[in-house]
Amino acid sequence: MSSMEEKLWDYIDGSCTPEEQQAITLLIEQDELYRRKYEELLQLNAEFSAIELDEPPMAFTYNVMETIRTENAQQPLKAAINKRIIKGIGFFFVFTISAILIFALSNIHWSAGTSDVHIPSSALLQLKGLVSGPAMQVFVFFDVVLALYLFDGYLRRKANNKMLDSVQTSEQTKL
Repeated sequence: MSSMEEKLWDYIDGSCTPEEQQAITLLIEQDELYRRKYEELLQLNAEFSAIELDEPPMAFTYNVMETIRTENAQQPLKAAINKRIIKGIGFFFVFTISAILIFALSNIHWSAGTSDVHIPSSALLQLKGLVSGPAMQVFVFFDVVLALYLFDGYLRRKANNKMLDSVQTSEQTKL
């Protein structure tokens, strides 16, 4: 686009300064080339304003959203659980249970002649403090929350599999 056309478009749009407007007005009145170009651009501007904009059909948005939803439904949903975290939690529980068993077995006095198993009272007091205190409450609370979380994941996976099966069967019946 030439600078003359740019100046005339600015003049038609009204986006030029008052000084530029006066200068372009004088050029249109005095210069035949500017006047013809100005009239041509005015006609083009009138045609542009008369053009009716195309609008998408009313169901366009609905159709697009349905397509996106069915594409997402076809993909299997995966839980975003990091396997290292699960292994770490499992290792913690195995280690804790192993440590308690080793501690209990090491404090038992095995005597060959008697069938009595005697656990020293000091060891029992130490274990009783761990089992009955707030540490045990936190441990049980954590286990309950973890169990509920895993049960919820199981139920969601089961529901999603049913939904995927129904979508696949409905698509197969359409074909």
